[in-house]
Amino acid sequence: MKKKVLAILLAVLLVSVLFAGCSSAQKPQQQKPAEQKPAEKVIKVAAVYATPIEEPWDGAIHKALLKAKKELGIQYDWTENVGYADFEKVLREYADKGYDIIFGDAFGSEDAVRRVAKDYPKIAFVFGSGEGPMDPNLSVFDDWIQEPAYLCGLIAGKITKTNVVGVVAGVPVPEVNRIVNAFIYGVKEVNPKAKVLVSFIGSWFNPTKAKEMALAEIQKGADVMYAERYGVIDACKEKHVYVFGNLLDQHSLAPNYVITGPVWDMWPTVKYVIESVKNGTYHAQDLREWSMMAKGGAKLAPFYEFKDKLPKDVLELVQKKEEEIKEGKFRVPINEAPPKSG
Repeated sequence: MKKKVLAILLAVLLVSVLFAGCSSAQKPQQQKPAEQKPAEKVIKVAAVYATPIEEPWDGAIHKALLKAKKELGIQYDWTENVGYADFEKVLREYADKGYDIIFGDAFGSEDAVRRVAKDYPKIAFVFGSGEGPMDPNLSVFDDWIQEPAYLCGLIAGKITKTNVVGVVAGVPVPEVNRIVNAFIYGVKEVNPKAKVLVSFIGSWFNPTKAKEMALAEIQKGADVMYAERYGVIDACKEKHVYVFGNLLDQHSLAPNYVITGPVWDMWPTVKYVIESVKNGTYHAQDLREWSMMAKGGAKLAPFYEFKDKLPKDVLELVQKKEEEIKEGKFRVPINEAPPKSG
């Protein structure tokens, strides 16, 4: 009898254990909530421009930052046509709002930019400047487009029929001088007999005066012009004179007369700076190499219909020299002395 009772108890215990195991196996397991990745911080970028953004120099920066807004997802805000007296105030307003990067053109506001950058060391200041970088946060850049300017000079020297080539530029400061001198160097290399007329309007943006000076040079025999400043192309269109644009692709301003021109592409610089800020590697530096042909920061605008109009030997010469520049086999001389007519 005891054995039967013991057997029954063992059987009941075994069934209970099996039932508990089955219940445990059938009980749904709770899943841990998926870990959410923190949202990537949106980089806030501001720009302060001394001129209207239609002026090609500041326009080149603005164009690159618009591209960064579309492709890199930055927040981009800007203020244009800021006078020297208001430049520091506008800079501080952006800095106080917590922008990560502030771009712009210093030059006439150089001291103001450096004062503000010093007061906000955690903000990346990236400015066009004729001076050097300042630790820890002020980087400098410039339009190092003397290489494609030289290539335009080769074309001008080859196609002029009067042996008179004209240049109208802004202000004779180093960054303008080296572009004009490179253009002249190209003209003289292929046509030592050519005379190059050089005029300065004395400001960064005065299309009316630039046009007047261009008309005066055309009156003196110039049949090819270099439009370093905005306004020259209007004169060339009016007088049916071939012309090279500057900084931006300006073919649309006068399709029958704008052959090509040095293009300053700020995209490599802008992209490099934004990515450096994102990954925490940004530091003050001279960004000149990002504005030269080897890294894509400088190039010739497309030839459009002039690809068929220009002599074949001229196009071949330009292509050969361009390849040598990109491969480091040829360096365009950098001469920042004020250029003179002659």
